[in-house]
Amino acid sequence: MGAFIIRRFLWMLLVLFGVSVVTFVLMHGVPGGPFDGEKKLPPEILANINKKYNLNDPLVIQYLTYMGNIVVPRIYQGELTASQTSDYLIDIPLNENTHFQWMNFGPSYKSKSRSVNDIFRDQLPVSAQLGIVALLLALCIGIPLGMVAALRRNSRFDYLSMSVAILGVSVPSIVLGPILVWQFGVNKSFGIQLPVTGWGTPAHFIMPAFALGFASSALFARLTRASLLEVLNEDYIRTARAKGLSERTVLNVHALKNALIPVVTVIGPLFAALVTGTFVVEKIFGIPGMGKYFIDSIGNRDYPVIMGTTLLYASLLVIANLFVDLAYAWLDPRIRYS
Repeated sequence: MGAFIIRRFLWMLLVLFGVSVVTFVLMHGVPGGPFDGEKKLPPEILANINKKYNLNDPLVIQYLTYMGNIVVPRIYQGELTASQTSDYLIDIPLNENTHFQWMNFGPSYKSKSRSVNDIFRDQLPVSAQLGIVALLLALCIGIPLGMVAALRRNSRFDYLSMSVAILGVSVPSIVLGPILVWQFGVNKSFGIQLPVTGWGTPAHFIMPAFALGFASSALFARLTRASLLEVLNEDYIRTARAKGLSERTVLNVHALKNALIPVVTVIGPLFAALVTGTFVVEKIFGIPGMGKYFIDSIGNRDYPVIMGTTLLYASLLVIANLFVDLAYAWLDPRIRYS
C-alpha cells in the first residue's frame, strides 16, 4: 500500500507539471494580452506594467518564476505586513518573528486590490459548500433510486426511475436553473418562494444545489442499477442465498459494496468539479463563488487567475482519484495494490 501511494504521488506531480505547462503555453499563445483593452495604454505605461509583472521575460523564465513562487516554501524573519501575509495561501507562524509561507499564486491583473490567494480564500469556500451539498444530494437521491430500480426490475417503478434518470442526464443545468427560478422564484409554485440570488442562508442552497446535483443523481441512479443487477447474478450471491441468509443481509453485506465501485469511480472527478465551482449555476443564481472569477479571467487574459484555478482544479482531481483508488480495496477485498 505504501509503495502504491508513493508511486501515485509521483504520478500526481508529473500530471500537475504537464497541466501547468500546457495551460501556461496555451494562455500565452492566445492573441492579445492582459492589458490590451479597448482603450490603448500609452507605450511607456504599458512598458512599465509589463516590466512590473515580468511579461517581457522569455516564456520559460516567466514559467519558472511563477511555478517557483508556488512550489518553493519560504521562511520569513520579522513582522510581516498584511499584504505580505495575504500573498501566500499557506502562512504558518513558527514563532513570534518567523513565518513559514507557501503557495504564492501571484497578483490578479484585473483585481488590483486582491491577489489570486485572496480570491481563493473568499470565493473557494462558497463554491466548496455548494459543491458538497450538491454531491450529497445527488448521492442521497441517486443511489437509493438505482437500488430500488434494480431490485424491482422491469416494474413500473423501474421504468419511471430510469425515465427520470434519462431526463436528468438530458437536461443540463443551464436549462434546469432558469426553470427553477421561474417556478419557485417568480411563480411561487406550490406556495413556495425561494431566493433567486445571493448566498448565506439554507434557503439559498436549495435551487442551485438541486440544479447542480440533479444530473449527477441521475447518473448515480443508472450506474447503481446496472452495477447492482450485474452483481446480483454473480455466483457468490447465489451461494449466500443458498446458505439461508436474508435478502437484506445479501444485499447490504455482499452485493451493495461491490455494486458501488462504478459509483465511487465517478465520485472522484465529480467532487473536484463541483467543489471548485460549477460556473453556469453560480452565474444563474448570482452565487459569489469561483465561477465568475474564472470565466472573467479567461476573457481578461488574467494569467495568474487562470493558472491558479486550473492548478487548483487539477490538484483536487488527482487527490480525489487517489482516494477513489484507495476506496476500491475497502469495497472489494479482492482488489490488491502491488
